[in-house]
Amino acid sequence: MDRRSFVAALAGWPALPLFAQDDPRPRHRLSAAQLHEALSARFPLLLGIPGLAQIQVSAPRLLLLPARNKLGASLHAEASGSAFGRLPPGEVDVVFALRYESADRSVRAHEPDIVGIDWPGLTAEGKQALQSLLPGMAREVAAELVLHKFTSRELALPDTMGLEPSTLTVVDDGVVVEFREKRMRAG
Repeated sequence: MDRRSFVAALAGWPALPLFAQDDPRPRHRLSAAQLHEALSARFPLLLGIPGLAQIQVSAPRLLLLPARNKLGASLHAEASGSAFGRLPPGEVDVVFALRYESADRSVRAHEPDIVGIDWPGLTAEGKQALQSLLPGMAREVAAELVLHKFTSRELALPDTMGLEPSTLTVVDDGVVVEFREKRMRAG
């Protein structure tokens, strides 16, 4: 092998894993840091009925749940109002599914679900008030929550290949976006 061929082979080495995949379609990875930044921009939130039962939600911690293919947030929550009395802060864990919205090329949260409550000192009345607020809180947290908006540059290669984002898979360190052939839009 001459020197030029060897240098050319070495230059192509970084691209080798891309061509060695079983599926030649591109993939895009959203890191846990990117997802946490997008989630954190949503907070703090103030929910409930002022004076009666109010919850201030802040300081989300990102939850990655690959086994359920869901993302979530562990939320720091402070309750106030006559329904709660004096209560120390607690934590509420909310998880949600992901979907791709082609209209604005975004990855969004949807189908929120409360999966855990850790709230020391909560009375029976407080627990009842909290349970009535939590479904609304979960919907408010996930409502129209954009976790990533694709740029034209990020979608340039898939667009030229006639592909669009489709499958969103939660992994230990973020989300992997897989692509499929573009669907014909009615219009």
